Formats: sequence, C-alpha cells, structure tokens
Amino acid sequence: MTSSPTDSTPGDWSPDNPVPPPLPPGHVRDPGDAWVYSATGNKYWGAFGAAGLLVWHREHGILLQHRAQWSHNGGTWGIPGGARRQGESAVAGALREAHEEAGVPHDVVTLLQEFVVTIPVVDGEWTYTTVIVEAHDHFEPSMNDAESLALAWVAIDDVDARDLHPGFAASWPALREMLASHSR
Repeated sequence: MTSSPTDSTPGDWSPDNPVPPPLPPGHVRDPGDAWVYSATGNKYWGAFGAAGLLVWHREHGILLQHRAQWSHNGGTWGIPGGARRQGESAVAGALREAHEEAGVPHDVVTLLQEFVVTIPVVDGEWTYTTVIVEAHDHFEPSMNDAESLALAWVAIDDVDARDLHPGFAASWPALREMLASHSR
C-alpha cells in the first residue's frame, strides 16, 4: 500500500516542491535540528545525530518512505527518521520520527536491534542509528507531515529496485542480513 499527500499542506507548497517549507522560528525549533559538517564539506542532519526506524512485517515487508524533493537526497526512498533531540536516545528518536512522518504506532512494534554508522565530523563524530523493529500487527502508514511523497510496504526482495537514499543504500546489505537472522 502506498499513501500519497493529502491536501493538508499550507498554501501552494507541496512535498514535490524542491524548496523546503518554512521552518518555525529558531526559539521554537529543537537545537538538534541543525546540520553538522565533515572536514570535506559533506553535511549531515542532526546536531546530536539522527535515527531512523526500519519497520519490518513478516508478510508485508518493510515500510519505506519516498522522501520529499526538498529534503536532503530528496526523491529517494529510505526509512522514516530524522534528527535526534538533545538527550534523546536513538530508539526514542526513531520511534518519535516514524510516528510523526508515517503514523507508526508504538504499541505494534517490538525492538529487534540497532545498527549504528559513525562518521567523523568537524567537531567530533556524527551517528546515524537504524532502529530495527518488527511490526506484530499490520497497520496502514499515514503521511502526517510534509516530508514524504509516499509511504509503502515493500517486499524485502524488491527494496533494491527502488532509488534508495545513499546512506540507506550503503547500509541495506547489512540491515537485510540482520532481518534474515530474525526471520529464522
């Protein structure tokens, strides 16, 4: 199942617009909502790192998000996720982001494991944590914000056929192996 945008976006803005929607004022935003940079100039979202939720259902596959054009590596497929808040664990951040972006209900998933990628940045290290969960009940994802073009349950064997976010594409072989170990 794929969900598509609703008419709830403000004004003339839509997720396929390459220009991001307006941000809330700085005093309202979390300090984690910021870019960090590597010595070579690569940028990574999340001053305190980032986390995403890989939701796996034994019959329906994994939940993928078609990222809004305005987002970093927009137009690619990945998992719901984003910047961690100050003091927030990777699991809490991934669950929060997945609920905000895709309506993932916390009460139907069970934590399986975490997969962490660490990247050197100018002021230390930046981490992206993929939190792998199993959905024990099927649910229909819902686009609750403007960060998605679509949401879809995708069979594990069909994930590689999508135009994947570069970070997710690099991690997918290891993540797939981890899922295989849980499906035995």
